[in-house]
Amino acid sequence: MTGPILTRREGGILEVTIDRPKANAIDLKTSRVMGEIFAGFRDDDSLRVAIITGAGEKFFCPGWDLKAAAAGDAVDGDYGIGGFGGLQELRDLNKPVIAAVNGICCGGGLEIALSTDLILAAEHATFALPEIRSGTVADAASIKLPKRIPYHIAMDMLLTGRWLDVVEANRWGFVNEILPADKLMARAWELARLLESGPPLVYAAIKEVVRAAEGETFQTTMNKITRRQFKTVDILYSSEDQLEGAKAFAEKRDPVWKGR
Repeated sequence: MTGPILTRREGGILEVTIDRPKANAIDLKTSRVMGEIFAGFRDDDSLRVAIITGAGEKFFCPGWDLKAAAAGDAVDGDYGIGGFGGLQELRDLNKPVIAAVNGICCGGGLEIALSTDLILAAEHATFALPEIRSGTVADAASIKLPKRIPYHIAMDMLLTGRWLDVVEANRWGFVNEILPADKLMARAWELARLLESGPPLVYAAIKEVVRAAEGETFQTTMNKITRRQFKTVDILYSSEDQLEGAKAFAEKRDPVWKGR
């Protein structure tokens, strides 16, 4: 695909690149395109893992395109399926998504990264929530970030808009790995291939359970698991893959996952 969003597919892996010079900012049209891409990824059984990154060497994504806003894009406009950037409100996305942060990651760009499952970052990557300086709220980050890192650090970022370098981001736990810039995408693809080889039905169950647990008590979620009230758990427990995992262990061989 050409235009603001580039895609590359290899086997069960989909790479999505934000390519909107100069900064990879996202306007309403681009957000809608991203939503269609990630919804397609969600619904395509042959795709197992996605990677999202930014074009160039300076920006991952700074979030909302303020120039587009000044030209008439409404901040509460139609972002398309999945909400801003196609990820943060996309329902039933039960497949792993990796963010490969190749530079500045702030505002809505950081919110997109927080919507993924694993975050790899280049050594020069930086992170911030500067919305406070433009008189608006980092809505998704206000919900997600205090659940991911210590409360006082999250509030520091939200209330002051200060920048974190990649070492501090890693220290607080919202970056999994720090890599040289020229090794970032190779590592993202290495990790994606590892996940591609894994059990997709188990990944789906993990993601649904984790989402539910954010708003429920431990026992409520456990009861739903044991009673097979999660669709993904019910499918997993009745699947060929569940039996294959046990057989492979008993036979001391690698399992062959079929996703059914």
